[in-house]
Amino acid sequence: MNQNDVPETLNPRQLGVLLGSVLVIALCGIVYELIIATVSSYLLGDSVYQFSITIGLFMFAMGLGSYFTKLIETQLVRAFVTVELFIALIGGVCSTLLFVVFPHYALYKPVMYGLIIVIGTLVGFEIPLLTRILSRQRTLQQSIAHVLSLDYFGALVGSAAFPLLMLPYLGLFRSSYAIGLLNVFVVYCALFVFGSRLRWPCWLGALGVTAILATGLVYSTVIRRYAEGQLFADAIIYTEQTPYQRIIVTKHDVNGKLRLYLDGHIQFCEREEYRYHEALVHPAFSIPGQRSRVLILGGGDGLAAREILKYEDVETIDLVDIDERVTSLCRRFEPIRRLNEGSLDSPKLHVHNIDAFRFVRETQNHYDRVIIDFPDPRNDALTKLYSVEFYRLLRRVMTPQGFLTTQSSSPYYTREVFWGIAHTLQAAGFATHSYQIHVPTFGNWGFTLGGVEGEIPKTFPIDVPTQFLTTEVMAVADVFGRDVSEIVVPTNSLYQPNLYRLYQQGASR
Repeated sequence: MNQNDVPETLNPRQLGVLLGSVLVIALCGIVYELIIATVSSYLLGDSVYQFSITIGLFMFAMGLGSYFTKLIETQLVRAFVTVELFIALIGGVCSTLLFVVFPHYALYKPVMYGLIIVIGTLVGFEIPLLTRILSRQRTLQQSIAHVLSLDYFGALVGSAAFPLLMLPYLGLFRSSYAIGLLNVFVVYCALFVFGSRLRWPCWLGALGVTAILATGLVYSTVIRRYAEGQLFADAIIYTEQTPYQRIIVTKHDVNGKLRLYLDGHIQFCEREEYRYHEALVHPAFSIPGQRSRVLILGGGDGLAAREILKYEDVETIDLVDIDERVTSLCRRFEPIRRLNEGSLDSPKLHVHNIDAFRFVRETQNHYDRVIIDFPDPRNDALTKLYSVEFYRLLRRVMTPQGFLTTQSSSPYYTREVFWGIAHTLQAAGFATHSYQIHVPTFGNWGFTLGGVEGEIPKTFPIDVPTQFLTTEVMAVADVFGRDVSEIVVPTNSLYQPNLYRLYQQGASR
């Protein structure tokens, strides 16, 4: 065999395979980045930080890989095939590996950074190698133009396909195995068109990597259940990946109580969820006045709606939750349907699966009571729903004597966030009343009640059946100790999302 395995002149088939490979490997490279960042956002939170670190470190590693290609002087096709096999193997198992090491928390970040650097370095080898091979057929200027144009186009296809197709239909595990197999497909194409110039170890390597990734793809459900099972103490009884988040429902082995998780963050624990939802709903509804038209933002589990339906004078409830899969699950999945007492099928309730910001901006309705049950502002997408701009829009769709209540995170664990939400509501023109209760799963938890006009009453007569909340409980719920008392914090806006930063600081503590 010649020292250089690139023929003096590339035939049309070889040229076509190489150019097609550029597009495919660009698609694969961007998807590996997105998979690692998505897994880390799911497990660690703080999506902006995870995506920023992943992309930045990946680009740096690609630069290292490109630099080191100068050390490869001969056997360019063989080097390309070898690089593709390593990328396919490491990238294919990356999501599984991250889930498996997460319970050993000290290992997670070293493994995550190691995967980013290794995969990024290998990806950095690809384009320079292909450019040098293609330059045998064309000028360097032509080769660079074709390679870079296809590389950018492949990156666009991959970045669009991951959130729209791969994540919702394949999930994280199957996506990584499938993309790994796509890298191996590139290897097979190269082996077929350059086969006479490559040695048999390349074929054996391709077959071995194919076997590993195909096995992972076939048994991805089993692997996923095992990996996710390491994250939760209770038995998982339902899982689903939606275009927006991963839904997991668990059931306690002894008492049979349910827990609902979205992207790994607990939403409710059946054993004490009534404490949270009674405190969220009844203070605002105990205030005298019109309450016939109600808006629920979030609350796709139907538990807040269950409490609201205790009031006979409520005529219409609009529930806005962006994820149709969540509201569908909580309507048809019998264990949760039992818990929410079928509230999502009430003729008074109308579900709108749309972004809350968009709904509030576009609705022509006006509401007497608004209940806001969003997750904590742990990422940029959620932070906008706690902004002064959003609250101003919301105030416009409320009646002059309207009242709202929003969950406001923990005044103990995220003190700055709790008071930041109250101050942001005040900046939007609401009168506010802050209060707290104890929820065993969450600890000390806070809420903020806002009024469109006038002062908020100091007493809250609870006159509907409850398991926890009473008038007496509300009489002392606004008493804050020194370590959770009101502090000066900036308001939150779309243009300066302070709550996101404050939440991360509190969560790190």
